[in-house]
Amino acid sequence: MKKDELWKRYAKNRDRATKQQLIETYIDLVKIVAGRMYNFYGSKVEYEDLIGFGVIGLIDSIERFDINKNIKFETYAQIRIKGTIIDNIRKLDWIPRSLRKKSKDIQNAIFHLENKLGRNPTNEELSEHLGISLEEVEACLADITNFNMASLEDLLINKGEQYIKDSQSPNTPESIFEKKELIEILGNIIDELQENEKMVISLYYYEELTYKEIGNIMELSESRISQIHSKAILNIKNKLMKLGIYEN
Repeated sequence: MKKDELWKRYAKNRDRATKQQLIETYIDLVKIVAGRMYNFYGSKVEYEDLIGFGVIGLIDSIERFDINKNIKFETYAQIRIKGTIIDNIRKLDWIPRSLRKKSKDIQNAIFHLENKLGRNPTNEELSEHLGISLEEVEACLADITNFNMASLEDLLINKGEQYIKDSQSPNTPESIFEKKELIEILGNIIDELQENEKMVISLYYYEELTYKEIGNIMELSESRISQIHSKAILNIKNKLMKLGIYEN
């Protein structure tokens, strides 16, 4: 049975058998999202657990989806699947308090030095400001990647949820402008990153490459790519904070 026919039947009857068919039809979405997130959380969470969390998100998506609204189910579901996985990872609370503090200290240092210098600080400048060795700064940046990914993705998913709500209601000039404005803001922030940070963000998010693949292209170690990625995320978060879009 075609997808459209399945959705029409489920919208009419809300029966368990049709819902199960929809789950089976879209289960690959869960595998795609879970597989990508496993690159970050694999050392902390089993792949099967990510799949399990994602299935919960898929079921929730199916139950909430309105076929009369102008949005593709795949777009809607991937956001909810990702959000459900992150919510459940957060409940596991695997991020040590010391790691949270390191992340906050480095983010504050970047924020302070950027205001003082009028540009993104180097790792050497962060080292001097924090009173720790360059090696420790770089180790911290590598360690806090997962934590910062979780918090930033949480922000973007929440914004994504708002986009979905907006798109399911009439496209008023105000809502269209707000969507366009935020997209432009994020684009401008990324454009202002250092070249190596911009490249890592581009290759990871747009080309969907792994750290190993990015490292091969940039001739750097996976650990170094992780450091660059983490610093880029902290810079993005700081700029969003200045604009009142993100709360630390």
